[in-house]
Amino acid sequence: MTVSILHTADAWWRKTPNGAAKIDTAATTTAQLLADHAAIDVAAASADTVAVESLKLISPVTRPCRVVAQMTNFASHVKDAGMDPATVPLTFFRKASASINGPFDDIVKPAHVKLLDYEVEIGLVIGRAIPVGTSISDANLADFIAGLVVTNDVSARDIQLPQTQFYEAKSYPTFTPVGPELVLLTADELNRFGDLRLRLNVSGQQRQNALVDGDMLYRPLQALQSLTQFQELAAGDLILTGTPVGTALSAPPKPVEIIGNLLPPAIKWKAFFKRQAGNPKYLQHGDIVEASVATDDNAIDLGTQRAAVRFA
Repeated sequence: MTVSILHTADAWWRKTPNGAAKIDTAATTTAQLLADHAAIDVAAASADTVAVESLKLISPVTRPCRVVAQMTNFASHVKDAGMDPATVPLTFFRKASASINGPFDDIVKPAHVKLLDYEVEIGLVIGRAIPVGTSISDANLADFIAGLVVTNDVSARDIQLPQTQFYEAKSYPTFTPVGPELVLLTADELNRFGDLRLRLNVSGQQRQNALVDGDMLYRPLQALQSLTQFQELAAGDLILTGTPVGTALSAPPKPVEIIGNLLPPAIKWKAFFKRQAGNPKYLQHGDIVEASVATDDNAIDLGTQRAAVRFA
C-alpha cells in the first residue's frame, strides 16, 4: 500500500485513513525525511490526527535540489509539435529549483511574459545518492526512486522558443508547482507506472488526459540509466518525465511552417507570436489550473494540485 507524505511549513505528515498524523522527525529537507524511515513508520499507527484539509500544504520536495526534466517524452506531444516520435532522442534540460512552488500557491506570470503555458508531469523523487556510472536495472530501480509527485512544468513560450533553450523560460519563481503528496512506492507499485493517468484542467475545461502506457517514450528506467552516465543525483532530487498532448502550444500547419522557415528569424518569430496571441488556451489572469495523476482504479493516487494564475 502506498505511503503519502504531506509537508507544511513546520512539519511533515503521513496521510492515514483518519487524517494526517504528524511525523516525529527533525528532518527539514526531503532527503533527511526519506532517511528517517522509522519515524515515517511510527506515524502510521498514530491516533493523533488532524484533517488533511486543515493543513496549509507546501511542496513535499524541498529546495535547493536538482530539477531535471525530460523533453518531448510523450508520443502524443511529439506529434502535436510536428515531429516524428521515432526520431526523438532521450533529451534532458534543467530547471532552477527556486521555481518549485506549493501545490495550492499562485502561479505568477512575470510582466514581460506574454504566452504562459502548462504541462502536467509525473515527478520522480530520488531516494538515495546515485553516483555517475551506477548500474540501474529493473531489479533495483525502486531502490533509487523513493516516490512520485504531481508537477506542472509551467513555461513562458515567448521566452523559450526564440532562445531555443528552456532554462530561463521554465525557471521563473512559481513555475514548478509540486505536490500535494509525495507518494512513496514499493517495487510492485512502481511497476504500475504505466497505469498512471495524467490530467490537467484549466478553469474547469479539460486540456490534458493521457495514460503513460502507450504514450511515454522513455520510462524512468531508461531516463535514469541515461542520466547517470553523466550526472550524479542525490536524495530529494526531482526528475520531471514529460507531458502529453494538450498544451496551449502546438505546431502550425505544415504549409505555414514551411513558409515560416524561409523567413528571417526576426520576421518568422514576429509572425508566429502574432498568431499565438490569438490562442485562447494560454493561461490568463484568474485561471484555475488543476493537475492530477492517478491510476484509473485509484490504487495509486498522487493527489490534485490547484493553483490560481496571477499576472504580476
